[in-house]
Amino acid sequence: EARLVESGGGSVQAGQSLTLSCVVSGIPFSRFYMSWVRQAPGQGQEWVASISSDDETTYATSVKDRFTISRDNAKMTVYLQMNSLKSEDTARYYCAARLLPIDGEVKDVSYYTYNYWGKGTQVTVSS
Repeated sequence: EARLVESGGGSVQAGQSLTLSCVVSGIPFSRFYMSWVRQAPGQGQEWVASISSDDETTYATSVKDRFTISRDNAKMTVYLQMNSLKSEDTARYYCAARLLPIDGEVKDVSYYTYNYWGKGTQVTVSS
């Protein structure tokens, strides 16, 4: 059974940093395209960043140069390093796995089917 478990969320002040982790089990992690997707209260899903099985990364414009996605296949973990956090980054952050990669930016998360999702971790940034 596939499991994706996020951790590392919390409450921080604007300008501070957080690192999110997503530990994956039950699937051949190294073959999967991994994404971070966030959802703020009352809003739709927003794609944040992705990393392919060969470590190609893509970012939403809103987080580019502030966030870094990475993966450790030996630990079956994907990370999201978030620097210079802003109040608008406040959301629940989800880890998602998809066998087929997506070229370029993900404009609309709902257009694509991800095979597996975690339950999310809350990030709250106060200004």
